[in-house]
Amino acid sequence: MFFPASDAGKTPEETNDINMQKHLDRVLFFWKAHTTQYVIMITEYQLMKVILSRKGFDSSNGGIVSPIFEDGTMISFPIPSKDTDAFCDLQYKGIPYSDILSDLHYKGGGHCHMDPDLDQGRRTSAIPGWVPAFGQIDSSAAYLKNIGVKEGDLFLFFGNFHHVKKDSGHFRYIRESGDFYLDKDIQVIWGYLQVGKIIDDPLEQKRFWWHPHAGEARRNNRTNVIFTAAERLSFDEGKPGAGLLRYDVKRVLTMKNRNKATWKKNTVYDLNHILSSRKNAAKNPDEGIYYAGIWQELGLAESEECTEWAKSIVL
Repeated sequence: MFFPASDAGKTPEETNDINMQKHLDRVLFFWKAHTTQYVIMITEYQLMKVILSRKGFDSSNGGIVSPIFEDGTMISFPIPSKDTDAFCDLQYKGIPYSDILSDLHYKGGGHCHMDPDLDQGRRTSAIPGWVPAFGQIDSSAAYLKNIGVKEGDLFLFFGNFHHVKKDSGHFRYIRESGDFYLDKDIQVIWGYLQVGKIIDDPLEQKRFWWHPHAGEARRNNRTNVIFTAAERLSFDEGKPGAGLLRYDVKRVLTMKNRNKATWKKNTVYDLNHILSSRKNAAKNPDEGIYYAGIWQELGLAESEECTEWAKSIVL
C-alpha cells in the first residue's frame, strides 16, 4: 500500500486515522463554507416593512393635481401651509414652482409644507448640512409607531398626478390624447425613503432646523417624529437612501379606465396584507382596490413578495 511521505513510518491503523481526520476536516470546511454562504445570503435578503404614504396636492389641499412633465419628471407639489418654505424657492429646470402653479391655475397661498423633503435639487438655494427627511405627528405618527416602523423600513410616497405639456410657453394638462394614463388624473408612486434614523427627541429634532417638523410648535408635541434617510439603499448601495422617481407605468397605482383612487389589484396591498382595518370600496372589488377615507399612511405586511415588489418600484 502506498502512503504519502508525511505518513512514512506510521502503522496502517495510524495512517487510516489520519486520512479519516483529513476527510472529516474537508467535510467540515465544506460545510462551514456553504453554511457561511447561506447565512450571508439570508443576511443580505432582509424583509422590509413597506409603508405607502399619500403626499402632495389633492382636492382639499391645493385643489389641483401635480404634474408629470414630458421628460418623465414628476413634481409632487407640497401642500399649502403657513410654514416658511415658499413655492417660489422651489424649481424644476430653473422654473419656479410658483410659475408652474400659475400655469395650472392654482389659486392658493405661496407657502408650503416641504415634507417629505427628499431631494435638495428642488430648492433654488442649497442648505448646509441638509439630509433627506420625513416628519409625522399626532394620529399619523401614532399609527407608524403602532405598526412598528423601524430602521431599514421603506416609505413609498404616492400622490395625484396628471401629464402636462408646454403649449404657447405655458404648461397645460393633457386631456385629449386618447391614452387613459395621459388624459386622466392618476395616482403614482413618486418618491421613496428608507429609514436610517427615527428622531423623537425634541432637542435632536432641532438640529434639522430647515425641516417643518423641527419647528418649535411641532417639537412641543410629544408625538412629533422625524425619519431621516439611510445614506444608501440596503438593497442597492449604488442608490441614495431617499430620492425622487421618474414616471413609469409600473409606478402607477390607478387601475386603467377607473377613477384615480381605484388601484390595480395586487396582493401586497390587498385587504389580507395591509396593517389596518379597511374596506375595499371599489365598485367591483374583484377587479380593483379602493381604500376610501382620509388617511396618510398604509403599512403593508412584511413578506418576500412585498419586499420584491417595493424593490421593483424603486429600481
